[in-house]
Amino acid sequence: MRRSIPLVATGLAATLTLAACGGGSGGSGGSSSGDGSFNAGLTRAVNPSTKTGGTLHLANAGDWDNVDPADTYYAFSWNFARFYGRTLMMFKSVPGKDGLQLTPDLAQGPGQHSADLKTWTYKLKPGIKYEDGTPVKAQDIKYDVERTLDKKTFPNGPTYFNDYLDLQGYTSPYNDKTPGKLGLKAVETPDDSTIIFHLKKPFGAFDYFAMQPSTMPVPPAKDTGANYKQHVVATGPYKFENYTPGKSITLVRNTNWDPSTDPNRKQLPDRVEVQLGINADDVDNRLINGSLQSDVQSTGVQAAAAAKIQSQPQLKKNADAAPTARLWYVAVSGDVKPFDNVHCRKAIEYAADKQAMQTAFGGPLSGGDIATHLIMPVLAGSKDMNPYPSGADNHGDIAKAKQELAACGQPNGFKTVISARTERTKEVNAALALQQSLAKVGIQAEIKKFPQGDYFKLYAGKPEYVKKNGLGLMMMAWAADWPEGFGYLSQIVDSRVIREAGNTNLGVKDPEVDKTLDKAVVTADTTARNDLWAQIDAKVMDDAYIVPFLNVKGLMYRPANVKNAFINQGLNGEYDFVQMGVK
Repeated sequence: MRRSIPLVATGLAATLTLAACGGGSGGSGGSSSGDGSFNAGLTRAVNPSTKTGGTLHLANAGDWDNVDPADTYYAFSWNFARFYGRTLMMFKSVPGKDGLQLTPDLAQGPGQHSADLKTWTYKLKPGIKYEDGTPVKAQDIKYDVERTLDKKTFPNGPTYFNDYLDLQGYTSPYNDKTPGKLGLKAVETPDDSTIIFHLKKPFGAFDYFAMQPSTMPVPPAKDTGANYKQHVVATGPYKFENYTPGKSITLVRNTNWDPSTDPNRKQLPDRVEVQLGINADDVDNRLINGSLQSDVQSTGVQAAAAAKIQSQPQLKKNADAAPTARLWYVAVSGDVKPFDNVHCRKAIEYAADKQAMQTAFGGPLSGGDIATHLIMPVLAGSKDMNPYPSGADNHGDIAKAKQELAACGQPNGFKTVISARTERTKEVNAALALQQSLAKVGIQAEIKKFPQGDYFKLYAGKPEYVKKNGLGLMMMAWAADWPEGFGYLSQIVDSRVIREAGNTNLGVKDPEVDKTLDKAVVTADTTARNDLWAQIDAKVMDDAYIVPFLNVKGLMYRPANVKNAFINQGLNGEYDFVQMGVK
């Protein structure tokens, strides 16, 4: 075995110029002090400090999909989970392009792989403990991997381990009769500090799998299945004091966290308190007055706050905005008639008023640039294409849309449903803009709103519900799991990852796309591989399963009373929570 740079990551730092953007403090005013300037958080930690104490106040307009590492897939959740859980690998917790690099966390180093890239081995650092002082074992990491395979109990989260491990029929530790429920042969733990993964097909970027919450250790004796979220056992610098779904999360110091084993995190505040279900505009107001230090969702401030920040220099100096590896789009379900006809799908592509949808997100600076295809410009493999041009003003091409409606046998239009997440005001406003533009060609679209915490588990990500309730169009945002073609595309275009619930591929079903994805994974040449990503982009757009409308820029706000605030590019342009302190 030899240490390697993952094949799909070779040359990434040179080709990817991602400038990303996702003590108690009272109302002292977030703009009154600090050493920041506009976009300072993109390249450095603003208000650097090592001072401990105080409470870090965060807020979320909605709730989590889950805090259980086996069942979570929101980008903000993966970021926040680093407070309480550690994984084999992680993105460096630093500003600038270095944040795109993986670094060991629980592991002593990157995975050692076999010549055929089908066996990957990690050695754990010594001395890592749970919050109760018991040692972390390799078997506990294996156990959480086993839990993530059970998509009936844990429908959220990626399917990378389901798709690549040599499972031999293994489905769940809860059906496992072996001692310790560790019967998965695809993962070996020959001793307490060694974990070996066996894949059914080669994959050169396995270290990216190893950085996901799926490798956070879970002690089998403490596992309570779907109820484990009520108290996840911590390995990070903080542990749960309480979690009341929909209301609040409180973390306190984990006294058994050893900083000598963890150079990637800080433990500055005494407490981390998160208020849930707060109106999005109220979150922005609290950020501006300094009573909150960060918005957990990390999608940027709402339109009203964006206008205020951009017009007042004292506020703008505390803001950061730049392109991200994140796309806003509308997923079109071919399972819902008449979208089983490609021409009806193409009618949506032409009819969408992308400028109005951009305005709903705050315009070019605080929303993003209008998107015309799937892969964002900041990612390798992006090639300029616009298969459905809608005029210089991007208000939609009504004539072309009507031609496509005639071609699909619906010349007078039809009725359908647009789904959106209740707590995401900008998303709902974009759905309204889409509704109005579709009405111009006779398509009557009803908007149905659903809670973000269950959006993928119970509604848009559940094919049976989508088909039964006619969710033809689903508002969707997607950020790369890691900043490279496979880490961005696989979970939204591969038809083989679609399951009963918890899906993030909301409708792309094309065997040619699947075949090209498989070819790209084993293509070592960077240029050739990037060409394959571009081919997938072109084919998905030709199929018209996705209507992209915004390459995201989030106008993020960091009050002057937050310390060590910076954008982590590896976390899709979110502020790096685990470095934060308070004034």
